[in-house]
Amino acid sequence: MTSLLTAAGALGFAIAFGGPTEIPAMLSVNNPFQDIDYSDLPAIKHFPARDGSGLAYREYAGGQGLSKKVVVLIHGSAASGRSMHIMAKAFAKAGYTAYALDIRGHGDSGPKGQIAYIGQLEDDLADFVKSVDIASTATLVGFSSGGGFALRFAGGARQKLFANYLLLAPYIHQDAPTFKPAGGGWVSIGLPRIIALSALNKVGVTRFNDLPVLRFALNDEAKRFLTPEYSFALASNFRPNDDYRMNIRSSNQPMAILVGKEDEVFHADRFSDLFNVDGKTVPVTIIPRIGHIALTLNPIAVQAAVSAVDRLDSLE
Repeated sequence: MTSLLTAAGALGFAIAFGGPTEIPAMLSVNNPFQDIDYSDLPAIKHFPARDGSGLAYREYAGGQGLSKKVVVLIHGSAASGRSMHIMAKAFAKAGYTAYALDIRGHGDSGPKGQIAYIGQLEDDLADFVKSVDIASTATLVGFSSGGGFALRFAGGARQKLFANYLLLAPYIHQDAPTFKPAGGGWVSIGLPRIIALSALNKVGVTRFNDLPVLRFALNDEAKRFLTPEYSFALASNFRPNDDYRMNIRSSNQPMAILVGKEDEVFHADRFSDLFNVDGKTVPVTIIPRIGHIALTLNPIAVQAAVSAVDRLDSLE
């Protein structure tokens, strides 16, 4: 009985006090967006999710009225579809119709940092595909946490909703060899709380899944309109499964990875080994002199992403 009470006390302490801490703003993530021209940002549209919510996205029509195919862009942690503006415009100029989503819990898609249940993001993405009727011809392009979520979807039961997948410096897991400690200073991880809530979820207890477990290195101005922290449910869903190698093994659609050689958050040189699983090899391109955020903003990196999707489309 004593040991049981001790275990319960330790679990309660981890839940109550084992959350993320405040961390200083990471300049290499915050500063690059200050110089972006958003004067031509498309108006927000909404699509109906199965729970009745209207979730936000922006549409960029393919250049010259001759749309090749479709790309669906998933932003990184703490951000919104607005952060993919430069990349979306590049795809549109290349003839693609690009959609930049505000993933639930970000931007104009519901309460920031929260989702109702683990798995809701997959349901939302399936609802978006149905709403815009892209008919399995689209490429899902995800950046950072959005890249991790794209891998999660690519290894799931609904992977064929997209023709192929492009992962841009994808976040895999805090225990993955690609992850630098604390993401190079980008994130504070409430690991004791994560461990405790994971244990509770395994026995069906989800009542504490709205508690924060991640906090991001945003400056004070960015905290006002971005998403400063993630609940356990959102943090668990906006990435691959804990068994991320299973996601890699289970993905059957064409896939490619781009990462900047100077990435501050991840070890760029470790992605190739990570994605070589059970004889499956996913091509990884490392772009010289490119950091984490620059992967979505630098003209050379953005053009590399467009070219990568062109190559993926040619495999069909």
